[in-house]
Amino acid sequence: MSTAWHDTRLLNSVANALFGAALAALCASSLWWLSQRPMFSIQHIRVEADPGHPLRYVHEPVLRAVVGDRVGGNFFAIDLQDVRAAFEAVPWVRRATVRRVWPDSLHITLEEHRAFAIWNGEALMNTHGESFAANLDEAEEERTLPRFSGPAGTEKLVLERWLELVSALKPLGLAPAELELSARQAWTARLADGSTLLLGRDQGVSVRERLALWVEVYPKVAERLNQRMQVIDLRYPNGFALRPVVFGNESQSGSGTKRP
Repeated sequence: MSTAWHDTRLLNSVANALFGAALAALCASSLWWLSQRPMFSIQHIRVEADPGHPLRYVHEPVLRAVVGDRVGGNFFAIDLQDVRAAFEAVPWVRRATVRRVWPDSLHITLEEHRAFAIWNGEALMNTHGESFAANLDEAEEERTLPRFSGPAGTEKLVLERWLELVSALKPLGLAPAELELSARQAWTARLADGSTLLLGRDQGVSVRERLALWVEVYPKVAERLNQRMQVIDLRYPNGFALRPVVFGNESQSGSGTKRP
């Protein structure tokens, strides 16, 4: 045991280790002390729009009211994830990107939701097929939005079907105004001319195939009938049924068209 105290190499190693630990502790405490100085407190917060998409609905008073005291503190200690979450809680904000700018600033880039449709009568859907909460009146200041409805979690599916429907109806000069997906996965569309399109479910012959058949045949049928349709029922595997509008009364009879 006594010989260990006369081992110069061992003593030097222990001394170096102790000195290194003391130096590391001193550096850490010095950095901590320096980071707490007022010069590193967050003094400036710069907020700007995502490039190419100016902010239309997010205003400074709203940001201050919602974010408030949640953004502040020390340049080194501030939690950027908390800051991001605070800004993304503001109505109309889809995504916030946060970065530090030396020595006392934060730079926030905001991406707004772009409203595409009313979702289930009380929320909005953006162009990414995501639902979000915001003022419906603000969303419809410039144009009337289409109405979508469906079970929770089906937003993107409904948006995809809508885009298919818009493209399919274009050759007929028709446009959809509403689209509904029921709990049983059945599709119903209401067109801008007031007629209802019963699309049914994607089983057997798909909705897309039945819709393509109707688009191909319907112009000839409509020319022959020379009447606006109240209901167009596409839930048949090889044809469709029509219920025309009778002024002053709704026609109760239907007509079927089979695949040629």
